[in-house]
Amino acid sequence: MITCFIRYEIDPFKRAEFAEYARNWGQAIPRCGADLIGYFGPHEGSVTTAYGVYNIESLAAYEAYRGRLAADPLGKQNYEFASRERFILKEDRIFLKNVSMPHGALVKP
Repeated sequence: MITCFIRYEIDPFKRAEFAEYARNWGQAIPRCGADLIGYFGPHEGSVTTAYGVYNIESLAAYEAYRGRLAADPLGKQNYEFASRERFILKEDRIFLKNVSMPHGALVKP
């Protein structure tokens, strides 16, 4: 399992548009095969930084998922919405693997 972290730089005057975009992904992402952890928008501090986070089985599974997302009606609509409204100024994506123990796991001596 890998986790995709998407860091967005958003227009501070279009936070409501980003929130709508995030809610749409909240429906489309799980339907297309990824385990959505959530989208996180500005609250305190920076008004331009937001994140999207989800788990996916592998990079190969990610490629198939991206194809499904692009073909999904709400996915298409959301890509077009972001392009039209231009509230995303920059987007960076990184894939990380959890290398720590699960939360609450005990180490046996």
